[in-house]
Amino acid sequence: MLPPQEQFLRKAWQAAVDAHHIFPEMAACEAALESGYGHSQLATQDNNLFGMKQHRHPLYGTVSLPTREFLSNEWVTVNSNWIVYGDWQSCFADRMATLERLAPHVPHYRAALAAVKGEEYVIQVSESWSTDPGWQCSCGAIFQSQVLGEQHAAQAQHKLSTVLGLGRGEKVLAIFNAITGDWSATETHSP
Repeated sequence: MLPPQEQFLRKAWQAAVDAHHIFPEMAACEAALESGYGHSQLATQDNNLFGMKQHRHPLYGTVSLPTREFLSNEWVTVNSNWIVYGDWQSCFADRMATLERLAPHVPHYRAALAAVKGEEYVIQVSESWSTDPGWQCSCGAIFQSQVLGEQHAAQAQHKLSTVLGLGRGEKVLAIFNAITGDWSATETHSP
């Protein structure tokens, strides 16, 4: 991991801790993946680390930008309204609030919020986070059993061979594993 990437992760982790995210390390790794370690236009200009689109009832500012979405089995370019945050802590707090608000309607978000381990949280939240089919993964039972536990892996193998979002989850976990030895040093600073 390059020093600027590690610096981004530490700053994002602290913002997630300050926002009371349930898994701040995982949230920081998600932010790294979603924002290109803070280099995306949304991240640099609008403190939007997750590609959060504007809510129905805006709490924050709005910027309209084109984006590619995978809809009806094809890529289309559409203009979307994105949230403009004042800082990273607000972004992490709003992400948690969004997951909590949608959890009654999105089973993967409900499962993510009920997760006991960060790895489980990432896999569950990833299954519903993006329209990009590139986040799919044909994963074997070994990966699924390590991350999700034996029971979920057995159920997943019977239901489908391609797990939506699991590729995203794997990428987030790879970022986490690249710095995992250093998190314990930063955790002593949590409130």
